[in-house]
This record gives sequence, C-alpha cells and structure tokens, in this order.
Amino acid sequence: MTQNISDNKYNLLSTRAGFNLALGHFKTALSFSSDVEGGYNLADVLSEAIEEGSISPQQLRPVLNILLVDKFSYQIKTENLRDAVDSVDDLIAAVSQWTMLDVVLAFYNSSGDISVINPSNKDHWAPVIPLKRDELMVCFIKSRKENDLKTEQAACIDLFNLLYGKKIKVKKSFINPDFVAEERVEVRTPESKREQDVQAAPEEAAAPSRVVNTGKSSAKISVLVTNELFHNGNVEAWKKIMASYKGKHPGLDVNIWYDGEKINDINTLFKWGKVKHGTPIIFNVVGDDIKDVSKLKKYFFEGASARYEVFLRGAVNSVLDLF
Repeated sequence: MTQNISDNKYNLLSTRAGFNLALGHFKTALSFSSDVEGGYNLADVLSEAIEEGSISPQQLRPVLNILLVDKFSYQIKTENLRDAVDSVDDLIAAVSQWTMLDVVLAFYNSSGDISVINPSNKDHWAPVIPLKRDELMVCFIKSRKENDLKTEQAACIDLFNLLYGKKIKVKKSFINPDFVAEERVEVRTPESKREQDVQAAPEEAAAPSRVVNTGKSSAKISVLVTNELFHNGNVEAWKKIMASYKGKHPGLDVNIWYDGEKINDINTLFKWGKVKHGTPIIFNVVGDDIKDVSKLKKYFFEGASARYEVFLRGAVNSVLDLF
C-alpha cells in the first residue's frame, strides 16, 4: 500500500516540535473542560487565558471545536450577517435572562480575525462593535437540561433576531427557576453602623456590640452536583477544600446554602438522597480582602462530582495545598 506523503494528516507529528505543539494544545484544550462542566462560560475562560498568555489567538477556534462541538455537543448556527449591527444593548439584557442556557459566540471580522464572545458580557462586545454586513457570526448554545434540542434551536434563532434588533418573547424553557442571581452585597462596616445608631438615637450611649463579618460579601455562587448523590465522600471533599481555603485566607469565611436554608454544619448535607444529582448548592465568601473565589468554585464543583476522591488523599488531618 502506498501513500502520498503530502496528503498525510499526521505530518505535523513527525517532528518533535510538531508533536509537542499538538500535545500541548490538546492538554490545554482539555484543561478548560472542567470549567465548562462547572458552569463557566467558555468565552469568559478563554478571554482570561488570552490575557494571561496561557493560550494564543490561533488556538481559539480549535478549542471551541474540540470542546463545544465534539465533547459537549452544543447546538450551532452560523450566519453571515444580513445587516450591520451598531448596538447590542437589548441583546445583552435579553441573553442575561437565559439562565437555562450557555451561549458562546465566535465572531470573524472581514480580516478573518476571531473574537470569542459571552453575549451577556458587555466588555466582550466593545472591541468588535459595530459589526459589518457579511461578517461571520457562529452561535454555540447548550441547554442545562439534557436532550433539549428544541430549546437550543429556538435560542439560536432568537439570538440572531436579537442581533438584528428584533423583539422576542422570553421563553420559559430559557429560564432556570432555581437560578440564584450572583448579586454583590456589601456588608455594612462597624463604623457606618455606629454612625447610623448615633444619628437615630443621639441621647443614648452607644452599646458595644460583637461584629461577626466586618468586610464585603462575594456573590452567591451556584455549584451544580454532578455526582449521582452528594454523599459522605463529597461532604468530606468539601470540608478539605474549605480547610485549604481558610488556611490560605484565614480572614475569610465561607457560607453555604442548600434549598434556601443556610447550612451551619456541612455534615448535615450528608443525608442519603437529600442532595441529588443536578441540584445546586450555593456558597459565598465573606471578609475584607476576598480572593480565589473562582478557584474555590472550581474545586467545589470537582468535590461535588464523581471525582471527589482526589481531595481525600493524604493524612486524615492534613490540609491540602490548593490555593
């Protein structure tokens, strides 16, 4: 059997440099897989990676294909723009409400340059607006509900209608009823509370009080349980993750909620069948100098998955070096 070497798709791998390039790209692409599984928008993740220099712009298209198309089977709609687009404010407002969907856009300008966009992130649009007619837009959409092709196809159509300035009705299938908005809430400092008390009752002496949290509060963040059940192993993994986080940031505290109830003892989450696959656990961080929340979310997601055992290695009372 003969083969024309010019047609050999493995030519790139015939040199050490080519092999290392391919291997490095594959490892990089797969490293973003857990971010997508954890509910992160891949456009946000890739934009951060570009800024950090951990990937190059030439890797964007292959990463989108290997993850969103091949691995996670996002619904795709591609269109050369029928009209120029000068504003996307209404689109941003609408897509921000699509809490049941993950939406990623890949925009190719007339020079062939690619921009990866989270359509609800205003900062992603700033470098590309205005969009010109005939420029290429690729829409990737995935429902958080399994096998929901009809919803994904409808969302693709609505996305382009919004892009062209048309009005649409928000569909119930686009909205996650269990979604918790990640609103930032600042906890009042003891000084400001004392000032308010003095103004409200100047004739009374200010009584000393114990302040529990004196700093800011992060957003409330949802972590989806992907293990069959959130069992004792998952609970122990979360305890190890929290111990590592507090060990690195002793001035910060982590709050947890489940089903609308604040969880003061994480061990209470271990009740066989209480926390099921696909349900969210909510957390936030409180303190003066909040750090590593994204990393904490990523570890919590892994701890709520079937991969929790990686956090249980080592001595029983040892503290993991995660942060």
